[in-house]
Amino acid sequence: MQTTRKPIVVVGSINMDLVAHTPTIPVPGQTLIGTGFVTTPGGKGANQAVAAARLGYPTQMIGAVGAPCEASPDVFGQALVDNLAAAGVDTAAVERVPGPSGVAPILVADNGENAIVVVPGANGLVDTATIDRHSALIRSAGMVLCQLELPIPTVAHVLALCAAAGVPVILDPAPAAELPRAVWTQVAWFTPNETEAAFYLGESLPVEDSAQHLLAKGLQGVVLKRGGEGCYVAPAGGKAAWVRAFKVDAIDTVAAGDCFNGAFAVGLLEGLDPFAAARFASAAAAIAVTRRGAQASMPSRAEVDGFLANNSPA
Repeated sequence: MQTTRKPIVVVGSINMDLVAHTPTIPVPGQTLIGTGFVTTPGGKGANQAVAAARLGYPTQMIGAVGAPCEASPDVFGQALVDNLAAAGVDTAAVERVPGPSGVAPILVADNGENAIVVVPGANGLVDTATIDRHSALIRSAGMVLCQLELPIPTVAHVLALCAAAGVPVILDPAPAAELPRAVWTQVAWFTPNETEAAFYLGESLPVEDSAQHLLAKGLQGVVLKRGGEGCYVAPAGGKAAWVRAFKVDAIDTVAAGDCFNGAFAVGLLEGLDPFAAARFASAAAAIAVTRRGAQASMPSRAEVDGFLANNSPA
């Protein structure tokens, strides 16, 4: 049965995170001795793809990584593709482009502060022509997941293609950026956090008001992600409600929102109503924050099912 299910198709970024631990964040001109370093696969698109695939749902990735060339020897592209494949993601539509893969050098201080520089690399070369080469895959999807770490015109092109084909889209508006007006009527579920919602509304509003103002833009559904509080689920024309978070001892919240989005898509495609799908996604994210790393923290289906059987939301 699994092979006949329409896949989740993720169109998004694929990065290598370069994480250095340091006593403090250095000021300009300062050199510090770090206390640790790790490379870990990341990128919001790849994170969401791994989250869905580890839950046992057919998942395919559209994106790009670097390939060695004379001007810029790429050292991360193959490792990024291999990591996706090891998680169960179909990588046939991940293209190799000359030059570097996307990277994110991250400094993490002992007090938890961090400083991040995202260098798009190959992600910045995912253009509308790339999308057109894989349009048949997008049309075949049960759901498409997008974020905003690819060029905005590329994301807009994906959404227009999905709208024409009747394929629902979950858009994670991160990092927040101005969107073309047409986007608002082409999204099935819009999933901002508190800061991102305020960006699109021009002000910080109570959760219930934020959801209604966002729906008024033409969205079909909104999920406002509020970390430890849970999430507020508001389908257009239906009753909105909180889905409370599970209480866990969090040690690393990196990619928790990506985990939520991947699991939310799985829940919806498996026939759960939006509130049950959000509860399923909240359980997956609760497990993820008890582990370090982005893709490394994504739970399996057995882990989420076991967690739900033994835990209730706070």
